Amino acid sequence: MSTSQRYRLRNPASGREIVIEADRSEIGQQEIYLDRYTGEPLEVVGKLLPLAPSASRLPWAVENMRFCSWCDQLAQKDLNDCPTCGRRMGPLASRSTG
Repeated sequence: MSTSQRYRLRNPASGREIVIEADRSEIGQQEIYLDRYTGEPLEVVGKLLPLAPSASRLPWAVENMRFCSWCDQLAQKDLNDCPTCGRRMGPLASRSTG
C-alpha cells in the first residue's frame, strides 16, 4: 500500500505538466520544484486520485476502472478486492483480437 500522494504540477509559461510522488510536507511552501527543461518553478495543479494511502497505483480514469460484480461500484482494474464492499471481484474479461 502506497503512503505517498501523487501530485500534478504544471509549468505556467509552457503548460507542460508532470506527475510526482511526494509526502504532504514536501509539497508545502518549503519545496520548490523546477521544470528540468526551462528551469522555471512549477505550480501544484492538484492531487491525483486515488488519494493516499491506497492499494491501487492506477489513476482514476475510465480506461483504468471496472465495475464490481457484487455492488456495481467503480474500482481500479489492478485491485482484486472491491474498495467499497470488500468482496473479491471477478476476473477481468479477456479481449479477443480476432
